[in-house]
Amino acid sequence: MSKKVTMQQIADYLGVSKFVVSKALSGKGGVSEATQERVIQAASQLGYFSQKNAYVKTMKLEQLPKTPAAGKQSVLVLMPNIRFQTKESLYWGRILDGIAAKLEEGGYGMVIVSEQSVDHFLHFLNPNGILGLIGVGEISTPLLLEVHRIGLPMVLVDHEDMLIPSDTVFTNNYESMYRLTKHLIGKGHAQLCFVGDIHYSRSFKDRFLGFRSALEEHMEEASRYSISSDYYLSVEGFEHEQFQEPIKQWAIKRIKTKSLPTALLCANDMIGIGAVKALQELGIKVPDEVSVTGYDNIEDSFRMSPALTTVHVPKETLGKRAVDRLIARIECKQEPMEKLLVAGELLYRESTGQAVTS
Repeated sequence: MSKKVTMQQIADYLGVSKFVVSKALSGKGGVSEATQERVIQAASQLGYFSQKNAYVKTMKLEQLPKTPAAGKQSVLVLMPNIRFQTKESLYWGRILDGIAAKLEEGGYGMVIVSEQSVDHFLHFLNPNGILGLIGVGEISTPLLLEVHRIGLPMVLVDHEDMLIPSDTVFTNNYESMYRLTKHLIGKGHAQLCFVGDIHYSRSFKDRFLGFRSALEEHMEEASRYSISSDYYLSVEGFEHEQFQEPIKQWAIKRIKTKSLPTALLCANDMIGIGAVKALQELGIKVPDEVSVTGYDNIEDSFRMSPALTTVHVPKETLGKRAVDRLIARIECKQEPMEKLLVAGELLYRESTGQAVTS
């Protein structure tokens, strides 16, 4: 039996310190991208990733080990938008934690891939060495088609593709945003605006649909709520700083026309944080003048001032349910595909209040 490959052996092989190897494999920063790639390549060549409990944050397809350790199968976790979908992410990282915990509990290995290239996919990936695939976030249709073509069981988290049949796991975005919107209407808010790009993801679209449904039920003329700039603001980005300026400029225009909504329902917490900061820069009090909500319940949402009203997404649970669904799919391949919806929890905090009456 071969001895266990250690980080020190990888360090000796490359002529670097064990500290560098540890940093590179954990993905926590502190080393250059080129050094990280060298470490990952060397670790793969030495068989480090075939060992039980071996973990690497990201690997490219060509760096995947060709075969798993004897008697142990691994699950491929595809997180293509690696710039924002990382283990350190306040949202995606928690989903990955759930996946990792459930796989470890079942005795399975995990291999993370961070790119969407379909070139030579079969050449680099031996389907016999992979139990199945869990896709996290947006994944391109061509890659999903390739996975489907080779017959690899897969489950998608927070994403679905109408062209590719697959099991999916979501939080109940529609219902949660519907309930949150109804709550604000009950607080007297009649001018509400949804903030976020509804084309960014299926989750954002479902959140918008829940928002719109609540408005349509409340208003006598539902037709007036077709998608328009009156109650929908599209913003793009990933960090709250990217949302802050466009929301600020939009608010300035609405203030001039005396048409600023009394409540902004944001597609996620990052947008909500950006909205609060934009309004505060303009001297608009939150929630005394404008209420703001987010979605996801990332850590920053309750650390800010005022703390952000939001919807708690059980992120680790999403990851665990994806693993459960994948194992069930492997055992019963002919069963109908399932879309699992995990309930979100509304968290009412200081960023929302009663609407201002004139």
